[in-house]
Amino acid sequence: MADIFNEVDEEVRRERLKAFWDRYSIFIIAVAVLIVAGIGGWRAYEFYVGQKAATAGAAFEEAVVLSEEGKHAEAEKAFAKVIGEAPKGYAALARLRAAAELAQANPDKPDEAVKAYGVIAADGSLGPVWQDLAALRAGLLMVDTAPFADLRARLEPISAAGRPYRHTARELLALSAFRGNDAAEAKRYIDMISADNETPPGSRQRVEVLSALIAGEGKAVTGKPAADKKG
Repeated sequence: MADIFNEVDEEVRRERLKAFWDRYSIFIIAVAVLIVAGIGGWRAYEFYVGQKAATAGAAFEEAVVLSEEGKHAEAEKAFAKVIGEAPKGYAALARLRAAAELAQANPDKPDEAVKAYGVIAADGSLGPVWQDLAALRAGLLMVDTAPFADLRARLEPISAAGRPYRHTARELLALSAFRGNDAAEAKRYIDMISADNETPPGSRQRVEVLSALIAGEGKAVTGKPAADKKG
């Protein structure tokens, strides 16, 4: 008797499965096709992105080689091509390198390079890391010649706590203030460097030297030379 009931139950299950399949098979097949197509499309997209990145990387390397060979005009054109055709990351790198080419081609006239870096620093679509790096590169070109006020306008924002290039920005600002005979501002940035637990050892050592120079020249914290002692 048990076998008979088991056979009946099995038959009922088969009938139910058949009815379910007859009713919903088209939907099941459609979902399966969509899944397979989606996976295939994603794989194709990954392949396309990978190929595009590889092409951009090769073009970027070729431009770098031209730069290292001193062919600055050709390198500028090569970087410009990468900027126009490459994915976002390579395009941002190429923009920075193109600005660097301007600086190398005209070492005594950095204005064009500073302007190019300024455009990158103002481009919010790149994100703060790229923008801050561009501002810092401009500051490095300006530190020997620009007034402290100009350098501060460019580098003060990226010297704030948490900014990725704050350590170098603070160093440049301290040095520029010192050269501008503003010991108070120089000391302010030196104190910021000293108080930051993440300041690299090299930065600490350099500002210690700068602090010693300020003390050695007898500059008061107001930025004016200290009065000579008599007697």
